[in-house]
Amino acid sequence: MRILGIDPGLKITGYAALDADDGVLHLVEAGAISTRESDSMEKRLSELYSGLCSVISALKPDTAAVEELYSHYAHPRTAILMGHARGVIFLAAGENDIEIASYSATRVKKSFTGNGHASKLQVGRMAQQIFGLNQPPTPNDVSDAIAVAACHALVCGRTQIKA
Repeated sequence: MRILGIDPGLKITGYAALDADDGVLHLVEAGAISTRESDSMEKRLSELYSGLCSVISALKPDTAAVEELYSHYAHPRTAILMGHARGVIFLAAGENDIEIASYSATRVKKSFTGNGHASKLQVGRMAQQIFGLNQPPTPNDVSDAIAVAACHALVCGRTQIKA
């Protein structure tokens, strides 16, 4: 089963494809889709959509997982922008007949690192350790996407994470 993990953002959307084979996770590809803050909202959303459709076409995931929208009352604009990005992500998945599961950031971190309040650095280091990478993935959005995909594999009973 191939799982596409997505860490949504308007500036940077991280993605990671993991294969869950016989209880073992394999990192297929991970990266980021970026947009320019100086571009119009419609152009940025279009670029995110096109980039995500290209990723889906190339990686052919069976399912996808995305981080849930989290809003802090002090940053409502961030939540609104992230909501736009999530809408585009769900549209791209829907048009490609890919079901999406959503997980809270706390659940993702807890399942991936054992600590629901793990730092970005801890998530990156865990991704490095589990997948034998030379360094933690950058930007942090990529590590987060790996963690989202791994969380979905755990929830679906497809694997156990062994660091």
